[in-house]
Amino acid sequence: MTSAGDPVADNGELDAVFADTARRTGASIGALYLLTPDEQSLRLDVLCGAPAEFAAPWSKVAVAAPAPVTVAFREEHLVWVGSQEEMARTYPRTSVVLPYPLVLAAAPVTGTRRWGALLLMWPATRPPYMTGRERGHITASCRRLARLLEEAAERGRPPSGDERTRVVPLAPEDRSDSPAMAAADFAERLPGGSCALNLEGQVTYVSSGACDLLDCEAGRLLGTVPWQSLRWLDDPTYEDRYRAAVLSREPVSFTACRPPDHWLEFHLYPDASGISIRIVPSGAQPPPAPASSHSARPATPARAGRLYQLTHLAAGLTEVVGVQDVVALVAEQVMPAFGARGLVLSTAEAGRLRITGYRGYDPHIIERLDGLSVDTDFTPAGRALSSGVPAFFSDPEEMRRLYPETPQVSGKQAWAFLPLIISGRPVGCCILSYDRPRVFPAEERAVMTSLAGLIAQALDRARLYDTKHELAHGLQQAVLPRALPEIAGLRVAARYLPATRGMAIGGDFYDLIRLGDTAAAAVIGDVQGHNVAAAAVMGQVRTGIYAHATVGTSPDQILARTNRLLADLAPDLFTSCLYARLDFACRRVTLASAGHPPPLLRLADGDTRPADVSPGPLLGIDPEAVFPLTEIPLAPGLTLAFYTDGLIEKPGIDLDDAIAGLAHHLAHADERDLDLLIDHLLSKAGMEGQRADDIALLVLHHDAVHHDAG
Repeated sequence: MTSAGDPVADNGELDAVFADTARRTGASIGALYLLTPDEQSLRLDVLCGAPAEFAAPWSKVAVAAPAPVTVAFREEHLVWVGSQEEMARTYPRTSVVLPYPLVLAAAPVTGTRRWGALLLMWPATRPPYMTGRERGHITASCRRLARLLEEAAERGRPPSGDERTRVVPLAPEDRSDSPAMAAADFAERLPGGSCALNLEGQVTYVSSGACDLLDCEAGRLLGTVPWQSLRWLDDPTYEDRYRAAVLSREPVSFTACRPPDHWLEFHLYPDASGISIRIVPSGAQPPPAPASSHSARPATPARAGRLYQLTHLAAGLTEVVGVQDVVALVAEQVMPAFGARGLVLSTAEAGRLRITGYRGYDPHIIERLDGLSVDTDFTPAGRALSSGVPAFFSDPEEMRRLYPETPQVSGKQAWAFLPLIISGRPVGCCILSYDRPRVFPAEERAVMTSLAGLIAQALDRARLYDTKHELAHGLQQAVLPRALPEIAGLRVAARYLPATRGMAIGGDFYDLIRLGDTAAAAVIGDVQGHNVAAAAVMGQVRTGIYAHATVGTSPDQILARTNRLLADLAPDLFTSCLYARLDFACRRVTLASAGHPPPLLRLADGDTRPADVSPGPLLGIDPEAVFPLTEIPLAPGLTLAFYTDGLIEKPGIDLDDAIAGLAHHLAHADERDLDLLIDHLLSKAGMEGQRADDIALLVLHHDAVHHDAG
């Protein structure tokens, strides 16, 4: 009997609904991902149809990562991938670790909050489309999973995000074993050999004919995986064929040589319960592989699982941007892959090892280790970095013989010191540590060393990116206004949001300029690009506009003179700009545009529409360009919203429709607090998460305050 809040009871019902969903949809593999407590990652909670080892490369996925399951979670809609070609085209990183013909669907598990996402996979033999009935069933199942998670949370058992992945059976467990002897007799009568594997790869049945062909007794095979009990099958190529059968659910064949020269054909037939294998002598002997010039014993090849983790990490490292992204990726993928409980990632700077990120250590320990000389003998990091040779210590006693103080400082029990070297140049050091003594086999050391090379390349690129980012960010912050001036009769709010991809720096800018006691000017613009050059041009444009505006120049001439300035400087970056002069004495707004989206007008009665502005060309193209003037009344209660195209441009959506949609959101926003109004517009436009472009937004509201023209 289980009590309320018992994790076994909570998990049991959740697992049953999850497995039932996979079975009823005909999926061969199912996975339920849940949001971690820090809300930065999705963790694989439950899996069916495949062993947990297969899911190791993607057992934890950053929410921001470009993968079907994270896109479904972030955007809260079902993601369908109908073929391997579509996977490679749309999700290249995912296709690296799933290089098999299959069909995939990912759906958000959402109730009162976003819990995670459901992933389902089918063999490629199913139709490459989803029916409305299938879609409805998956959606309903996700709602049911969300309710179970909410009920568990109410009982004080919310998902922790730290538990290990549970593997539940996909096929019903009440299968009868009564025909077992008849099936065995049937297999014995067949020519050749027969054997069976479960989904974990373990031999569950082997016929006498198979034992003869494999030259191995049944007792040595049952319960083992073939590539461990048969050394001549210990090759990642053969394990990959087994993986292909499990993941694709399609028959797979390969040929292997049993020493010295017996070639055998293996035919694998998978389903939801395991794999049936027929073994027959090969009809034609493949040509022998070229003999190695070295007579030494070949190194044991790395397991296919390790190779997939290596490939997955390599794909991930190509997408990371900054140093902290590298730290996060290593922590999320390398640490679990090798069972590490601690991580220290340091960079070599000016003869010192500066710690750029860590996991599993007390901050006081990190303070003591930070800034050590690169030739320090306090820890093995200095020697590993100077020699370029990784160092492995299996227990504290082994470490204490060479570095007496290190075990006492860290409290760890085993260590791997991996130097990060690029073309002979030291970049830093990656340290993996363990809470218990641990042996590092030669195979594992080789994989760790390969990983260190990938991490070194990514870390070096990330440091360069961070340097450029800091420069561009500092330049951008220097040219954006620190605060907007207070102007009688005018309430103002502004917001700048950088892009979440690439440099996260752009050329969007805004400004509010006081023009005496009876006038003001609002400016907004967008310089092409997302880099230091864009930020520099932004500063030139803003300075030019400010200089011309403060001497009373008309809006059209301000843009014309700034345009000639940019044409003379020839920055090869074009700029859109909108300038509006608000004359409180004459109660009018005069606008001029250089290819910029029109501002939105919201009148006192709530009527909201885009201003009818005739734009001139972008700044910096034609030095003789003319910029038409537009005048509108400046009535009390008027709200003006200026914005850049990052707020309205979305793939597949017409620009006019997007502007109309923004006007609709402005019409229904509460204008009593302009900062909250901006929050409302950004939320409705879906700009709270990932952004491909930066955004500037400036909102003005004219209150009924009298301005003396004299």
